[in-house]
Amino acid sequence: MERVSVYEVGPRDGLQNEATTLSTETKLSFIERLVDAGVRDIEVSSFVRPRWIPQLADADHVVAGLPAYEGVTYWGLVPNKRGLDRAVSVEMEAIATFMSTSETHNLKNVNRSTRESLLGLREVIADALEQGMRVRSYLSTVFGCPYEGKVDPRRTVDLAGELLAAGAERISLGDTTGMGNPRQVQTILRMLQDDGISLDKITLHMHDTRGTALANILAGLEAGVRQFDTSVAGLGGCPYAPGASGNAASEDLIYMLHEMGYETGIDLDRLADVGLFVEDALGRELPGRYHLAHRAQCSAAKVLEA
Repeated sequence: MERVSVYEVGPRDGLQNEATTLSTETKLSFIERLVDAGVRDIEVSSFVRPRWIPQLADADHVVAGLPAYEGVTYWGLVPNKRGLDRAVSVEMEAIATFMSTSETHNLKNVNRSTRESLLGLREVIADALEQGMRVRSYLSTVFGCPYEGKVDPRRTVDLAGELLAAGAERISLGDTTGMGNPRQVQTILRMLQDDGISLDKITLHMHDTRGTALANILAGLEAGVRQFDTSVAGLGGCPYAPGASGNAASEDLIYMLHEMGYETGIDLDRLADVGLFVEDALGRELPGRYHLAHRAQCSAAKVLEA
C-alpha cells in the first residue's frame, strides 16, 4: 500500500483562533491522544508574542511537557529570529516558518513586505539548521487573498524556490481562506514541477471555508503530492484572514485515503475520539463531517446502552 503522510496542525493552527483558552494540561492530553492514534507529525504550538495569540502563550510550557516517542516529530511555528531563540531554548527539534505570497496579507500578519520576510526567514532557516533542527516553510494565500483576490502563481513558485534553496525541507502551500479549486491546485503544482521543484517537497494545507478542501486535496493527491496538513474535527482558522474558518478535517481525509487504499498509519476510530475530546474541552461543536457522524453514532450507542 502506498503511504500518505498526514501532518496534524490542530494543537497550533486549530486552537489559535479559539475564544476558549485551554489549559496546558489539556493541550498536552490532546497531543498525547493524537500520538496514541498514530499521528507522527504534530504542530504543537507557536513561538509568537503571547499578546498576538493568547491561546498559544504557553508554548514553552507545552513543549516542556511533551513526552518523547520514537518516530514522533513535534513542530513549533516561529515568526522570526526571536521566536527561533525561544524554540531553541526549549529544545525544539523541528520548526515551521511562515510568510504570505500576498503583500497585503503579509503586512497585516507580520508587518513586513514579502521581500523583508524572505530575507529574515533565510537567516532563521540557516540558524535553525545550524542547531540541527528540521525546517518546513508555509506559504499562505497561495490560492487567493482575502484582501487582494487572485494571487499570481508565479509568486508561489519563486518564493517556494527561494525557501527550499535556503534549506527548508518542505513547502506547505496554504489555501488560507478556502478560495482554491482543483484545477488551480493542479496548475500551480505543474508550474512548480516545471520549475524543477519535486512534489515530494510540497505539502498542501487546505481550508474548507467553501467546502472544497477534500476536492482540492484529491487534485493534489492525483498530481503526486503525498503529504497534507489537516486539523482534527476541522478545528481552526487564520486570525489574520477574515472568513478563514475550518481547516481540512483530519478524519475526513484519513477516511477518504483509507477507502482509496492508501496507508497513513493512523487509527481512524481513535482519532475520531480525539475530536470528541477537543470538542468537549472547547464547549462548542466542531464542523468535520466524519466527526459529526462519529459523534452521532456515539450518542446513539449511549442511548441503546441506557
